[in-house]
Amino acid sequence: MSMILSASVVRVRDGLPLSASTDYDQSTGMQECRKYFKMLSKKLSQLPDRCTLKTGQYNINFISSLGVSYMMLCTENYPSVLAFCFLDELQKEFITTYNMMKTNTAVRPYCFIEFDNFIQRTKQRYNNTRSLSTKMNLADMQTEIKLRPPYQISVSELGSANGFAHLSVVEYRGTGKISAAPHQRLEPVTLPGIVSFVLSLLCGALNLIRGFHAIESLLQNEGEDFSYVIAFFLGTAACLYQCYLFVYYTGWRNAKSFLTFGLICLCNMYLYELRNLWQLFFHVTVGAFSTLQIRLRQPQGKSPDYNV
Repeated sequence: MSMILSASVVRVRDGLPLSASTDYDQSTGMQECRKYFKMLSKKLSQLPDRCTLKTGQYNINFISSLGVSYMMLCTENYPSVLAFCFLDELQKEFITTYNMMKTNTAVRPYCFIEFDNFIQRTKQRYNNTRSLSTKMNLADMQTEIKLRPPYQISVSELGSANGFAHLSVVEYRGTGKISAAPHQRLEPVTLPGIVSFVLSLLCGALNLIRGFHAIESLLQNEGEDFSYVIAFFLGTAACLYQCYLFVYYTGWRNAKSFLTFGLICLCNMYLYELRNLWQLFFHVTVGAFSTLQIRLRQPQGKSPDYNV
């Protein structure tokens, strides 16, 4: 009998489970699939936005969008088009119900467990395919899957059952080759992020202006310390680099943001004699706020363009 067995909602960046359907099946096959669920959850940021893992008599399908992944387990003969329609429906409801700030700041597993009610109702509908097919137009999803089929994950790519071997470079139709970090798009910008970006630009501009004034003072008075000029321009570069890290994804992005914040602190410590306490507090606070926003704005998977 073809049917959906279970489903879950997982945060992409760290694999934190946000919600899941209640699962009563304790068979050996289901226990093994739960292991694959956990292994996939840890690798979501390394995988394309639409994938299928075939594990004998069961299939695991998932889609990722806006930093959240929607996963489901079904029997091997369950129609692929219905599986991804099911996931798409979960995605639309979850995005409508919860804002990104809540999902990004969640710290405990299954903090959106009430979403299980919707998962269960939707699962029952999709398991009754006879009545479901009369209510849905599946042509769009069939065309979408035909043009851009889900990436087929092999069990060997996941490594051993108790370890997480690094995924090799794989070919994904429609996207070319992907590396260990294929998703270089960042999550949508929030209002605090925009504020931090503008304030960082302002601090960079203030440092730049003071740096040119320091050069003028140095030309007029030979006794002036040239190191102040260097400190101002380093502060400018650090602020602008924080803006760059906020907008673009790079390797070791979080570490770079902390190092940049450290440089901002050092520059302001050196410029202690030229700035009052309020000015120092403003520059350091803006640097810390920008570092926090860089940390919160994580990479996301591509948003699937399903039209169901």
